[in-house]
Formats: sequence, structure tokens, C-alpha cells
Amino acid sequence: MKDVLPFEQPYWEKIRQAANKIADAYSFSRIDTPIAESAEIFERTGEATDLVEKQMYFIKTKGGDKLVLRPEGTAAVMRAYFEHGMSKLSQPTRLFYFGPIFRYEQPQAMRFRQHHQVGFEIIGGENDAIYDAQAILAPFRLMEELKIKNLVIQINSIGCRHCRPVYIKKLQQYYKNNQDKVCVDCRKRLLTRPLRLLDCKNEKCLPIKAEAPIILDYLCSNCRKRLKETLEYLDNLSVFYTVNPYLVRGLDYYNGVIFEIFCGVDLSSNPVVSQQNFPPALASGGRYDYLSEMMGERKVFAVGSSVGVERVVETMKSQGLAGQAKNEAKIFLIHIGEEAKKRDLVILEELRKSGLKALESFGKELLKSQLRAADKGKVKLALISGQKEVFEESVIIRDMGTGNQETVPLNKMVEVIKKKL
Repeated sequence: MKDVLPFEQPYWEKIRQAANKIADAYSFSRIDTPIAESAEIFERTGEATDLVEKQMYFIKTKGGDKLVLRPEGTAAVMRAYFEHGMSKLSQPTRLFYFGPIFRYEQPQAMRFRQHHQVGFEIIGGENDAIYDAQAILAPFRLMEELKIKNLVIQINSIGCRHCRPVYIKKLQQYYKNNQDKVCVDCRKRLLTRPLRLLDCKNEKCLPIKAEAPIILDYLCSNCRKRLKETLEYLDNLSVFYTVNPYLVRGLDYYNGVIFEIFCGVDLSSNPVVSQQNFPPALASGGRYDYLSEMMGERKVFAVGSSVGVERVVETMKSQGLAGQAKNEAKIFLIHIGEEAKKRDLVILEELRKSGLKALESFGKELLKSQLRAADKGKVKLALISGQKEVFEESVIIRDMGTGNQETVPLNKMVEVIKKKL
């Protein structure tokens, strides 16, 4: 968990603005779900997942309710979709969110126990590959809007309930024959979550992983067709991607097309890489047609994606990209005496009403100290008031660059300031 300090806020504001722009362009409507949700919502999505077993922050209420701090956004949005009758709206329903996520993870670079996500969810409607393509395009275009360079989209299909079991059986058999050569975690996953074997980045396991059967060879005709159609949509838009047969997702509700977006490392020539060389994904997502059934609702087709905000901020910094330009104050109020100080508060409000931002140092009384503060603020103009100016209803306007100054009536102050700025 980390603080977002004032100097970082321009990056966050730029991401918020870009997210709103992309959401509007793709007709996504904003949704905000509670930070505290029923634990059952997430437990139903896969009890053997790392998310449920290790990463959720549980809350026990005085009434005995079992709640969690929201560990991911998709299940919460799906809950809201059914709870509020959104299936009765024109389908599909497109929803996006921007908010905090809480996971008890091992501290490491760009992984925080409280982090933030921008999410795009397309729920309901037809089972069409064009929605898979749009779920990929939304985060990709968001990062393009932020001017992030060297983006790499990795795509795979993890099959469906018909073809995936056949592949898993082959994968388990292969790893059983090599279980003395893999790490302890892989031996555990072999029985509980075999697809996650492909997610292991332990150096010891890489040679075994490189020779493992790949799911693309076992996809049914429908899954193969869906992947092909999705890639064709991206081809038509000249969006570059690579197919990574080792790509999997950490949650059990995913099926079919999945993807991740990286920055700076092209894994196309060798997708089996070590932990040291593997970059964190900036965005990820995929199809989750089984999620609604796992939550006890009727089946609806759905696909979505999420963007890790903290990771995007760090990427923007590393690429020298600027955050949202702030409306910097160009005026500093300086008072000499108590009466001038009282009047400066009135002047500050007048400037605000006129759209002019000003700094002040009401806690300082010495003129020298206030001028020093004005220099630090790098303002263009200083407005100086003393007892004489209060009596005459005027103000001294000093150019901090040249040192030139003039006295103007208060009723002309805003007009003169705007001309000088």
C-alpha cells in the first residue's frame, strides 16, 4: 500500500481523463461498486484460486456477516448487473470502473496490496468475437492515448468446457512424468490448478514448460474459430499482437480468448522466459462466459479487461511522459498588517470567482518572508496590500520578473491582472 503524493497526482488525473475519454468513445457507462463486498461472491468464482485461498482481506461484522475488501472488479460488476436488472436493458451492457482493489500479495516491484484498476466489462448480448476485440482495444487505446510506447499484446485461448479437459489431461500426464524436475508449487498445481503450471517462471521449471503440450493444438472448432475471428478484427485495425500459447489467467471463470498487454519486452520469439526477464502486465482480461453461472445466476456471455493504474503511472514516468498539466498559480498575495490580511481573503475570493488561481502565505507577517515565498512559488505577479492600500481601496501589482510595480484600484484589479498574464 502506498500514498499517492501531490507530485504524482497529475499522472493519475491524466489516466482518469484518458479512461473517461476511451469509455465514452466505446459507449461504456461508469459504475462504482462497494469496496466491501460479500465474501461469497468471490468464493464462488473458484475456491482453489490463489485469490480466494491467500489474497483476500476478510472482514467480520458485529452481525456475523462475512465480508471482504474487493479483491477484483469483474465479479462485483457482474453481481451489480443482475442485482439491478441490467439484463433488461439493451444488450450488451458496457460498464467501466476506476477504483481500488485489495489483495494480500507478496511485496514486489509494481505489486501493491492496495492498487487501482480501470476496468471495462461487456456483459450480455450475443456471443460475438467483435466484443473480444473491443475488450482488448479499450485498454490498448487507453495506453495509446497516454502516449505509452512499445506496447505488446499477448493473446491466447484457454478453450472451453468441452476442449479444455482434454488438454488438461494431456498436460497433467506430461508433468506427472516430469514432476521430479519441477518446483514445489508446480507439484501442488498439478492436482489443483493444472493450467497455472504454464504460469510458473521458476528457472528450474522453464525447460519442462518449454516442451509441454500447448492448448492451441487441442482447441475445439468453436474455440479455434473464435480466436481466429478475434485476431482478424485486430488485423483489420493494424493492431500488432503475438500469440502466446503459455498465457493463462489466475481466475477460474475465464474461458476462450484471454490477453495481456506488456510494455518494453517482446516475448514473441521466446514466450518461455525467466522471472527476472518477465515484465508485469499493464493490462489483462478475457472472456468469462461461466462467471454468472458460478455466482448462481443464469448464463450470460461476457468479456472484459482491466488496467493496473500504478503500473501505468510508473511506465509513464520511465518513458518521460508528463502528467496532466496543472493550472499553476501565477499570482501571490502579500499583506502588510492585520487589516491588509483580512482584505486579502476577500481579494482571494474575487480572484477565484474570476477564474484566477493565487497563492498566499497568511501565516507569515514579514514582507521579506512573503516575498521569499512568492519566489519559491514561481509566480508572475505579486499583489501587495498595506494599510495605505486598504484605506485607498487599491492594490500594488508587482511583476516578479522585472520588479516593476503599479498601484491600481480594486475595481480594476482583475482587468489589469488578466492583461499582464
